[in-house]
Order: sequence, then C-alpha cells, then structure tokens
Amino acid sequence: MSSFRPGRGHNDGRKSVFYTSEEWELLEASPQDLEESLVQEERKKQIPEGNKGVTGSGFPFDFGRIPYKGKRPLKDMIGSYRNRHSSGDPSAEGTSGSGGASKPASEMQLQVQNQQEELERLKKDLSSQKELVRLLQQTVRSSQYDKYFTSSRLCEGVPQDTLGLLHQKDDQILGLTSQLEKFNLEKESLQQEVRTLKSKVGELSERLGMLMETIQAKDEVIIKLSRQLSECEGSVSSPTTSPGSPTAALASREQLELDRLKDNLQGYKTQNKFLNKEILELSALRRNAERRERDLMAKYSSLEAKLCQIESKYLILLQEMKTPVCSEEQGPARDVIAQLLEDALQVESQEHSEQAFVKPHLVSEYDIYGFRTVPEDDEEEKLVAKVRALDLKTLYLTENQEVSTGVKWENYFASTMNREMMCSPELKNLIRAGIPHEHRSKVWKWCVDLHTRKFKDGTKPGYFQTLLQKALEKQNPASKQIELDLLRTLPNNKHYSCPTSEGIQKLRNVLLAFSWRNPDIGYCQGLNRLVAVALLYLEQEDAFWCLVTIVEVFMPRDYYTKTLLGSQVDQRVFRDLMSEKLPRLHAHFEQYRVDYTLITFNWFLVVFVDSVVSDILFKIWDSFLYEGPKVIFRFALALFKYKEEEILKLQDSMSIFKYLRYFTRTILDARKLISISFGDLNPFPLRQIRNRRTYHLEKVRLELTELEAIREDFLRERDTSPDKGELVSDEEEDT
Repeated sequence: MSSFRPGRGHNDGRKSVFYTSEEWELLEASPQDLEESLVQEERKKQIPEGNKGVTGSGFPFDFGRIPYKGKRPLKDMIGSYRNRHSSGDPSAEGTSGSGGASKPASEMQLQVQNQQEELERLKKDLSSQKELVRLLQQTVRSSQYDKYFTSSRLCEGVPQDTLGLLHQKDDQILGLTSQLEKFNLEKESLQQEVRTLKSKVGELSERLGMLMETIQAKDEVIIKLSRQLSECEGSVSSPTTSPGSPTAALASREQLELDRLKDNLQGYKTQNKFLNKEILELSALRRNAERRERDLMAKYSSLEAKLCQIESKYLILLQEMKTPVCSEEQGPARDVIAQLLEDALQVESQEHSEQAFVKPHLVSEYDIYGFRTVPEDDEEEKLVAKVRALDLKTLYLTENQEVSTGVKWENYFASTMNREMMCSPELKNLIRAGIPHEHRSKVWKWCVDLHTRKFKDGTKPGYFQTLLQKALEKQNPASKQIELDLLRTLPNNKHYSCPTSEGIQKLRNVLLAFSWRNPDIGYCQGLNRLVAVALLYLEQEDAFWCLVTIVEVFMPRDYYTKTLLGSQVDQRVFRDLMSEKLPRLHAHFEQYRVDYTLITFNWFLVVFVDSVVSDILFKIWDSFLYEGPKVIFRFALALFKYKEEEILKLQDSMSIFKYLRYFTRTILDARKLISISFGDLNPFPLRQIRNRRTYHLEKVRLELTELEAIREDFLRERDTSPDKGELVSDEEEDT
C-alpha cells in the first residue's frame, strides 16, 4: 500500500494495476472526502452487487482518468481473441476458403468447442479478478481509514504508549500473517499426503480385487478337483471290473484294510475316553489324599508341639521332685525319678535310629548352625537347655503351620532373577522378618559387598591373600593373643570346638589378615566371635570384608581399641535411649542402683553373640548387616521391653542383677522380639545416634582429661610430701 503514496517509487507505482476498460490513477484523499465516505458507507448496503464496480465504489479517494499508454484493456483483449479465432486475418481467410472443402467438419466442431471452453475459462478468471479487486478495494479503504484517524490523533498529540501499542499490533498482524502462510503450506502438504494415501488405497483395493478373483478361481479349481475325485472313487467302488481281475482283488484288499483301520480308530477312541475318565477320577483321589495329608501333617505338628510342651513341663516337675525340701533320705522314688530324668535328657543320635519309629527324640545334639543344644557337664544346665530346646521346637512347629517367609523369599528371588539385588523397602521388610537358612549366605555376601565397595575399589585383586601371606611369613604382636583365643571363641559350636575343627584355621587366617590391615587395632577380644559367626555362612575372604564392615564402617573409630572408648560412649547413648523409650524400667534400675550397662556392654561389643539363642542371634545379624549399628540399639531395647514386667517385679538389686545375667537366654519367640524391635518402639534414625555419640564422646574425653589432671596432681603431691608417704599410700589405695 505504500506504493500508492505520492513521491514514492516511479510514476507507474501511483497507478492501479487493476483495470477493466480504462486505466486509473490513485489520488490523495482530502479530509472532506473521508467524512463523505462515512455517509457513503451507510448507502453501501443498499447498492446492488452489480453496481459495485470501479467507478461506483465507496473509496475515500478518486481515480483520475489518464490517457492510454500502451496497455490494452482486458475487454479489448477478449474481443481481439474472439475475432482472431472466429474470422481470422485476410490471408487466413483465403487459405481457408481455398481448402475449406477438404477440411473435415469434425475438426471445425472440435475447434469451436475448444474456443467455447477457453471463453468460459476466461469468464471465470474475469469474475475472480473482479472479486479480488473488490476485496482489495475494501482493504485499501480500511487502510485509508486507519491513516486518517491516525493522522488526526497525531495532530492532537497522541501519547507515545498508544503509538507503541499500534506498532505492537502491527507486528502481531505481520506475525499472524506469516503463521497463516505457514499453515497454508502445511495444509497443502497434508492435502498432498491425503492424495497420495488415496492413491495407495486405490492400488491396495485393486490388489485386493485381484486376490479375491484369484481365490475365487482357486475355489473353482478345488471344487472341480473334488468332483473329479469323488467320481474316481465312485468308479473304483463300482463293480465295473470283473471279480477275478487283479484290480478288483487290490480294491477289495484296500477296502478291508480301510475297514480294519476304522475299527481300530473307533476302539482307540473308546479306550481314550475310558482312560480320560480314569485319569480324572485318579486326579480327584490324589487331591483328596493331598488334602488329607496336609490336614494330618498340621494335626501332627500341633500334637508334636503339645508333646514338646508336656515334656518340658515334665522335666521341670521331675527336677523339682528330685530335690525335696524337707527330706534328704534316699528312697526308691528318688531312684525312679533320677532314672526318668536320665532317660528324658537323652538326645537324638544315630544309635537311636531304630527307636525313632517308636518314640521320636525331639531334640538333636546340635542345631542347624552347629551349636550344641544340651551341654554335657552340669545336669541342671542340661535340664534347662533341654527345656529351652523343647520350647524352641514348639515355636518352630507352630510357625510352620502358618505361611512361611520362605515362600516370600522364593518369590523375591524369582523376580530378581535377571537383575542384581537392590536396596528397597520390600527387601528391608524381608530381611527384618529373617533370612531363610538356605539363602542367608547369598544375602550376607551381598550386604558385605554393598558396604565395602568403596574399600574394594581401592585395593588390588588378591588383597586378602597378600595380607594373609604377609601374616604367615612374619609374626606381629597380635598373633600370640589370636592363638590363645582361637579355642575360646565358640566352644559350644562343633566348628570351633577342637584344634582340628574346620573353622579354626579359617578363623586364624581372617584374624591375622585383619591385624595386618589395621595395625592400630591389631586384635581385640570380641573380634574372634564376630569372625566366627560370619564364617558360618561366608568364605574366608568374605568374612574378612565382613569384619572390615563392622569395625571400619558401622562402629566408631575407637570401638575396638585398647581404651574401648567408642564402646563406653555407646553405653551412655543406650542409657539415654532407655530413659526415653522405657522410662519405668530405667527408673526401676536407678531406684535400686543397678548398672545394667555392665550387661549390655558385651551385647554391643560382639553383637549379641553368646547372649541370645542361636535362632534369634542370626535374625539380629540379618538386619544388622543390612541396616547398620542402629539395629543393636533396637534389639537391646526390645530385650528389656520383652521382659519388662518380670524385671519390675524384682525388688532388690542382687536379684535384678542375677536375672539380667541370664534372662536373654529365656527369650525364644523371635517373631515377637522382632515385632517389638521394629514396631512397638518408636523409630529413631541413625543420625540421632551419631549426634548423641558425638556429644557423649566429647563429654567422656573431657572427663578423661580431668581425671588425668587429678592423677598428675596426686602424683606430684605424693612426690613433694615424703613425710606423708604412708598416709599418701592409703589415699592412693582409696583413689
């Protein structure tokens, strides 16, 4: 539109390119013309469509007529085109006149028809050009309106923000125009794709029709061949041949064979139906037998559990009757009771295999972990151990009647068959419930690898063997103490009971290798028990890394040093937790001045080894190797919570302390203890334990510093007061 403005471009730029019979020139419109155009706009709706030509439009400016300058009007072009094709020039007329007789009439008709089609096409182009002229006139008119109102506002002093808004609107219009063009291009491409797809659909339809015709032809061939086959069979079966001919004999034999095969087929069908019926009946009988077997096994387990309870009470009763209170005389009843006790304390062995069918021995000599169930020396201890073993078997039989955790573990390993194990809430809950005996070795090894990955990445392959070789070639200060403690590690376990036991050499190798890895600790009494428990399920190298996990990852730095400073700090942390979680029991201990940390110190140092029964011990270790040291605090609190009411009934310090020394061995229900540890007690994060450890560690160090200062002052005073030597020695003894 800027080309319509005066002074822009060439002179031809001021002329309209839309013309019909004459050329027009675009002149500048005056304000009066713009005002008159508003009146003409109202009349526009009343003007017929045919009068909306160029001369009768409502433009706010006039087109001045200018002389013809070489451009032919569109009407003249159409007229000349008609004259040229209808009459032609004189030379053409002469030629046509001379040869008109030889030209066929059909060619003339075809030429006339083409000219008519061309005329129709030109008319359509003319109408479209007129419509385009009309639209462009409206566009120019609206642009002129905008120019007029904008100039009037500028004269009045339009604010800059309004101008900025107008420029912004212009930019938006340009952007929308470009988007419209882009959408039109996309529309054309989509239409092209539609046309392509339609052509493909047409091709597929043609192929489908061809295939249908092919199938129909093949069906006709098959029908034809079937008819021929039936006709051939009819000719074979018909007695067209003589009875004595070879063809008739062959046909009769084939017919007999066919009849025989049909009879066999019918017999096999009947037999198959009968066998299927038999199989169904046998399956029903088998299911009934399995159901009865399950019921009988459940009943047997229940009866065996009751038998264990009865025998446990029977042993306690015999022990009480053997030692009467009032009489010390020997009598026949005492001998009978002693004999009954001796028979009851017998354990299962291979020598009594024949008696197992008559009366099953409910307690074996060793459990599945290798620990002796009944001691050999003390008869009273043997009785207590036998009662405890019977109670354990009662719990085991009762738990077997419920859904076992082994099924859940099998499902978990089936789901992780094609991928490695990963930490997850599901795995944590399974480990807390206890790892089955057959899967414990695999899970423990995975836990150890999880915690020692940062150490293993920084060591060379064969690291354990290198340390072991160094320990065997050269003795270190810890070697002698390790040799002394080997047989004192787990004397009640068959794997460590004598120097020739298979676990002794493995235990020696692991402890020696660790003493060379960590010379600051070397060896501490308690490490041997940790390694011994690990070796029950792990190989030597894995047990070595398990010890590294406990000492260098889980526990504080000074936990197993000579000062045992970290262990003392944990006892103070545990005392704080007791006051928070079990306030009644803590107040009871404070009332009778019972220092229960003397008992719990060993729990923390060796992670409950030799403090609880073996079944509970390994369940504690399951969670300990996965979650870390907070498990020790949880289970220590749970043990006191388990026997809280019994401890509160004791009313003197001696009885309380005596009860605390053995009460953990009387706790047999692992499921209840686990429920208390991870359910009844409010959770406390590992971060809380670490913060309390830091606090108490600083406090203990401050106390040690004060004690060292007091000791130095005391020694200095003793050295400077020789006259009070005897008195000072008494004070030293008191100190």
